[in-house]
Amino acid sequence: MHDSVSRRGFVKGAATVSAGLLLSSAGRNAAHAAGTEKLRVGVIGCGGRGTGAAINCLEASPIVEIAALGDLFQDRVDDALKKIEEAASPKEEKADAKGAKGKTQGKGGKKKPGNILGQVNVAKEKCFAGWDAFQKVVDSGVDMVILATPPHFRPQHFAAAIKAGKHVFTEKPVGVDPVAIRSFIASANLATEKKLNVVAGTQRRHQAPYLDVMKRIRDGAIGELVGGQCYWNQGGLWVKKKEEGWSDMEWQCRNWLYFTWLSGDHIVEQHVHNLDVINWAMDAVPVSAMGMGGRQVRVEPEYGNIFDHFAIEYVYPNGARVMSMCRQTAGASNRVAERVVGTKGSSDCCSYIQQAGAEEYKCKVEGINPYVQEHKDLIECIVNGTAINEGVRVAESTLTAIMGRMSAYTGREVSWKWVMNASKLDLCPEKYEFGPIAVPPVAVPGKDQLI
Repeated sequence: MHDSVSRRGFVKGAATVSAGLLLSSAGRNAAHAAGTEKLRVGVIGCGGRGTGAAINCLEASPIVEIAALGDLFQDRVDDALKKIEEAASPKEEKADAKGAKGKTQGKGGKKKPGNILGQVNVAKEKCFAGWDAFQKVVDSGVDMVILATPPHFRPQHFAAAIKAGKHVFTEKPVGVDPVAIRSFIASANLATEKKLNVVAGTQRRHQAPYLDVMKRIRDGAIGELVGGQCYWNQGGLWVKKKEEGWSDMEWQCRNWLYFTWLSGDHIVEQHVHNLDVINWAMDAVPVSAMGMGGRQVRVEPEYGNIFDHFAIEYVYPNGARVMSMCRQTAGASNRVAERVVGTKGSSDCCSYIQQAGAEEYKCKVEGINPYVQEHKDLIECIVNGTAINEGVRVAESTLTAIMGRMSAYTGREVSWKWVMNASKLDLCPEKYEFGPIAVPPVAVPGKDQLI
């Protein structure tokens, strides 16, 4: 494992690519179109979401083969491989109290295979750990990568994958500051030029009820949109206290939810889902944001420097105003939802449409697990040679969340034009190394300045 990588070296490493990789990737894509070869997938980021995304990808298509794994930490790689292999292992129900075998048992007591049996082929030499693990996965001969590290690293990893000619499934969000978002958009545009497919983990965009209701909204079912609300209010999440032997950097990377430079704060890491739905319904990005927030409940050191609640008002180009609210507070009420209001009615974007003087439309459309469907849509485009690229769209939704955070942190109104084009905020540390790194102070509205 490399213990230290300079910031300049890290970005330079993300840009490294060889002509041979580009040629071999193009050749494999032609084979996939003919249905003669496996789609080899590498996973970058082996925590819970990366492991889950890998299994979802396997469930999406029998041509998928998990072929490489990479993470900053070796124990994460080992744990992910174990869980993925278990998911792809033959299934057998346990015997009941009388010793009778379950119905999944075949004749002669043989195990009946699971639906993703044989789709994991990760050799020991294709398991990578360290700061450069992402590049080793990209260079390992895979056709597609799953990006599921803490969001801070997404732009560098995305740039490396696109420059190497790989198709990408990227988890949301895709950055934590405006500088990172501009980098991600540049890579997304390069993906279009290279005819590479990119799908993001904003799974509502692939969820059948949302697709049905949103089409009706966009077709004018509730008229012109004039406002709305969106929420991600929930209880607490996991947290990791610093263990003996961990450096500051290791602790922060393992406890990444609670550091703005790694997660973007929960308005970016989690609430981006709801904001993405609002942008989708509005068919636009907001022109400005004015917000507030704070840190009232989660104040212990293990909660880093993020807020525990936000409330943001977004203004859209047509003057529509949307109230956004997110909170992570143990013991408090939950609400995760989106709602838009139009000149003719209202909708929750996924299950109903109410119109004045008309019977309520209730969506009865069903679909498969959207966490699987998003991979299915990506794989079908790769195989069929059709194009899908959600890179710019997910970057814009991520920046929507970032501008809300920046407003709440500073107490200032933030415009889309400024944050997209002029903000110099860059949360990268000076070095990527396992050593000391200070915890930035918690933001104080009215004192912290926009950068």
